Amino acid sequence: MALRTNYFALAPKAIELLMGQEAYLAEQFNASDTVNSTTWHLVKLRVSQINQCAFCVDMHGQELLSHGEAIERVVGLSAWRDIPFFSEHERIALDWAERLTKAQPIDDECYQVALQALGEQAVVDLTIAVNAINSWNRVAKTFKPEVGSYKP
Repeated sequence: MALRTNYFALAPKAIELLMGQEAYLAEQFNASDTVNSTTWHLVKLRVSQINQCAFCVDMHGQELLSHGEAIERVVGLSAWRDIPFFSEHERIALDWAERLTKAQPIDDECYQVALQALGEQAVVDLTIAVNAINSWNRVAKTFKPEVGSYKP
């Protein structure tokens, strides 16, 4: 396949904004007791799977493995509802991510479950994080960076 536009080079200010958002989220999730960095990376991978973004699936899978995540959890993530490898907080975050990615409603019951389990700050940050990875997925699917080129 022919190389596509280098979006990093042509829109550096926009990419800087997206990278700033990633830095904010990393700071928030590194300090969170409910939605931690591992959960954030699981959400990134799961959303990328839903969106079928090959580059991002490869990248986030590699990131999880390089941070010591168990292969069973990475491989089993697409079936997280039926595999007992995920915590309550992770399950709530993954459900939230799937609903937002698939544009499903966040009804009052779902909202209250997330709010009670994760807290207001984590729900806000998780929502921003899901929006961010959906945005990255759409950019990567359009400009198709080389799958396998990412190194953690």
